[in-house]
Amino acid sequence: MNKIIYLLLLLPFSAQALLDDKIPVEVKAYTVVVDERLGLSIYMGDAQIVQGDLTINAETIQIFSRNQAITKVIAIGTKKNPAHYKQNQPNQPRFIEAKAQKIIYFIDKKLVRLKGGAHLIQGFDSFSGGVLNYDINKDKIIATKSKDGTQRVKFKIKL
Repeated sequence: MNKIIYLLLLLPFSAQALLDDKIPVEVKAYTVVVDERLGLSIYMGDAQIVQGDLTINAETIQIFSRNQAITKVIAIGTKKNPAHYKQNQPNQPRFIEAKAQKIIYFIDKKLVRLKGGAHLIQGFDSFSGGVLNYDINKDKIIATKSKDGTQRVKFKIKL
């Protein structure tokens, strides 16, 4: 039976430690695997994380934790259905929106890494490439081509 599972109290770590410990984290998926020993929770099937104005959607989302705090989130999509990241940034006129086959969010570093068909919209500017790194604190984007060289870096800036 495919039920969407709402996990707030069942998480083996402080889910509220993702970004702001005052705002609860809501996680939805069709299937959930929790391994407390490894500090890993895997959410499969139209998975979604929402905390305040942060939203991450993907076919599979892995949440890693250590000492009751989330350390990393990996969202895995496909070429046809990439993972999505959306978050409001106070210093931007619009939401930061991103998509890629894989999105890795390093919580402590406040770094979002996009891999495979990576595309990011920051304000009115857009960036794409094989790999994009977005430093949230520094409001900085580093774009590189794919390893095989087939996905060159592209950007469009509105002045």
